[in-house]
Order: sequence, then structure tokens, then C-alpha cells
Amino acid sequence: MQRFYHILPGTLSSEAPTRLGSPYSAEPHPWARTAAEEVMAQVHEYMRETPQSELHRLGKMFGVLVVRDENGDFGYLKAFSSLLDGQHRLDGFVPPIFDFAAPDGYFKQEEAAISAINEQLKGAEGKETEALQQERKTRSQALQRWLFSQYRVGSGIGQTRDLVDIFAHETPILSAEDYFSHDRKDAVSNLPPSGAGECCAPKLLQYALANRLKPLALAEFWIGAAPKNELRRDGLFYGACLGKCRPILNHMLQGIEMADSPTERPKMEDIRVLYEDEWLLIAMKPHGLLTSPGKNNAVSLEAYLQQKCVNKALKAVHRLDQDTSGIVVLAKDEKTYKTMQAMFAKRLVLKRYEAIVEGLPVTGEGLPVTGVIDLPLLPNPFDRPRQMVDFEYGKKAVTRYKVRHIVAENRVFIDLFPETGRTHQLRVHCAHSAGLNAPIVGDRLYGTPADRLYLHAAEIQFVHPYTGKTVHIQVSL
Repeated sequence: MQRFYHILPGTLSSEAPTRLGSPYSAEPHPWARTAAEEVMAQVHEYMRETPQSELHRLGKMFGVLVVRDENGDFGYLKAFSSLLDGQHRLDGFVPPIFDFAAPDGYFKQEEAAISAINEQLKGAEGKETEALQQERKTRSQALQRWLFSQYRVGSGIGQTRDLVDIFAHETPILSAEDYFSHDRKDAVSNLPPSGAGECCAPKLLQYALANRLKPLALAEFWIGAAPKNELRRDGLFYGACLGKCRPILNHMLQGIEMADSPTERPKMEDIRVLYEDEWLLIAMKPHGLLTSPGKNNAVSLEAYLQQKCVNKALKAVHRLDQDTSGIVVLAKDEKTYKTMQAMFAKRLVLKRYEAIVEGLPVTGEGLPVTGVIDLPLLPNPFDRPRQMVDFEYGKKAVTRYKVRHIVAENRVFIDLFPETGRTHQLRVHCAHSAGLNAPIVGDRLYGTPADRLYLHAAEIQFVHPYTGKTVHIQVSL
């Protein structure tokens, strides 16, 4: 075990973690952050010494897990997702849950046989083609099922299950390719998604559980080049993915003491009615508050105003992210709701957002003061609610921007004008390297967490559908 168990570096001034925090948080415990920074330095040194490493082209997620052994001593484990430069096993990193990459193993042998069928298909015709295609499909599905049955993970209550069993009752996850395929029904499967069991969190927890180490603090972080579609930045922390990891972690974390997740209550006193007539109500939503009730009927702007106005028909015409503050338009009856929704869809409503971004060059040969970002977006099938840029399957998303002024070192105040209304559009367009390449301050999904997300719906203007008068509301960040 010693080769995988590492001593925590330096002097740790903060209190030791006593219970494991949420694996989905992008804000690691200080001890996990310290361990992560040591691993970042090690991997960056490896990259300098290995110019041919895939990390220069693709990047990869790494992770650390602070643990306590049976003697009460603290240390940490480290891991990387899937393979690193073609290797499943590297000195100092915990081993894989199952080594599918073993060259003489069943997986590689069967994979080679399926590849041989692909070669046969190049010269096949007619019924021979159909037979080969069916054989390839049958063998591929059987191989996937066999593979995931080899991934057997433990739990804090001593129960071991394989991934086929764990995912058997989960809602099937479709890749973008499968989702838009004409054969979508054939693509639906309760098999785990590709790569399940290869992420850092399951690897780290599996090793800790197998070696009687108490998990105390987890951190996952990206090192290397940013991926083409997803938003990942070198040195930033990210929570465990939901699609691939949540079902596995739900099993593994049973019996493990978990810390209470800190909950920030929205400031209901910041709700203000900005405009009201017999058809419409326009209100100011504070950050941290849902626009409309969620699955758990959580408190929301809509519910609060329904109660305050004694109007159960009051309904938000559009939504702001929970983390976003600003102006929301609500309708007092169904006819007005549908009318206003149509106006939003036809782009008859002017919307301006204010944001503070970090890392935006505004001097010298930096970005122009104004510009347009045109990056198509698609929900990440493996990590909802995150969105991704996808030029093949994504829906068109366009944002105009205008740089206003420098707020502080490395931070700039900008205006954003969305011409489409995709989920997380402004956040992704700001953060993506092909957009502004400057995440909004406090963006816990696409940037770095802070006291809040500095994105604010600041201005709205439209012609009232019944009075014909212009309604123009402004509230700055």
C-alpha cells in the first residue's frame, strides 16, 4: 500500500476534515486542495519532461482523496481518469478498478476480433454485409456487458456490486450521436455509459475501501489542454460527473460519514416588484433563488410572488439560472403567458445582462470592445446540467457582447446580449476558449466558485401586448 499512500505536504493550518464532503462540489477542503496542488506540480513537471504526452493535446482529469489510516495518521491517494499516455498503471497512482487495457486480456482479444469484422465489411456486399454488421453489433454489445460486469465496486457497508447491476435501473444515458440517430430506439440501453468506472472518484474510493482507509476529502481537477467540446481548464477544480459517477457513488458512499452540504439561503428581502399591471408583474430575483419550483417544490420566486399577490395563476414567462440574479417577467393569466412567451421566441424582447469576467484581455491586441459569439450548444449527456459546444449536433446559440470597463486586476465588466436562449448560453460563451475565454466570476460549473455568480439580468424592453406602450426596466448588478 505504501507506494499509493502519500504524506500530506507542508504545514496544514486548517482543521483536519472529519467527514467526507460532497463529491459533486467544486470547492475542495483545504487539505485536499494542498494535496491537489502537489499533484498538479508533479504532473506539470511530467509534461515538461514528456513533450509527446497526450496531456499537451487532450488534457485529463486527476483526483486526490485525503484519508486516515487505522493508526489515525493522515495521507492522500491520487488517481487519473481512464488511461494516461496509454497506461492504466503508473507509479504512485491508485490502480484501476479493472484493467481492460491488459494486452493479453479477453477485452483486447475480442476487440481485435471485432476490428477484423470491420475490415471484412470493406469488401462485403449484400447479405454478407448484413450478416457481418449483425455479428459486429452482437459481439460489441456482449463485450460491453462483459466489461462492465468486471467492474466490481465496494461500499461503506461492505456490499460489492458490479456496474451492470448498479446501472440496471438507471435512466439510459444517450450520447449526442445516439440521441440524434435515426436508430435512437436501438441505442437505448441500460448498460453503463462508456467510461463508467474509469473516473477518479470511484477509483480513489475503491482503493480506500479495500485498504481500510477512511475517506475524508476529495478533489478532482483538470490538467493539460482544454477538451474540444467540454469546458475544462488547467488547474481548476470540478465536481464528480453525474451521468457516469453518481449511480456508482450512490452505492459506494453507503455507510460513509458525509459532511452536511452548506446551504446558502437566498435573500428573500431582495425580491422587489419593479412593474405591475393587470396582466404582468416584473420582479427582481436575487441570486441563489429558483425562478420556478423545482422537482422538490423548493422555494422559488414564482411561488413567493404567487403567495404575496394571492394569484395562483402567476407564472414566469422565462427563467434565470438559480445562480443568476436580475429581472424576471411573470404573467397573471394563461393567455398573457402564451402571448409573452411567443414574443420572447420571436425575439421581440430586448434583454441585456451584466457580468464580471476574469482573464479577458482588453488592452493591446486583446479582444475588440464589441463582438459576436456563435457557438452551438448541447446538454452534456454524461454530466447534466453542464452544457457543451458541439458543432455537429448542437443548437445555434448567438451572443453579442460589449466590454464596459476594468473592475479590478484581471476582472472586466461586460454587457451581454443573448440573441438565442439556450441553457447556460452566456456562461458557456464567456468561458469557452472559442468564445471570450473568460469565465464569469463565481461560475461553479464553468469557472471558479466565489461568493456568488456575477451574472445579472439587468435590462428588459418590449412593447406591451395589450397597451401598445413600451415597457423598459433596468436594474444594475
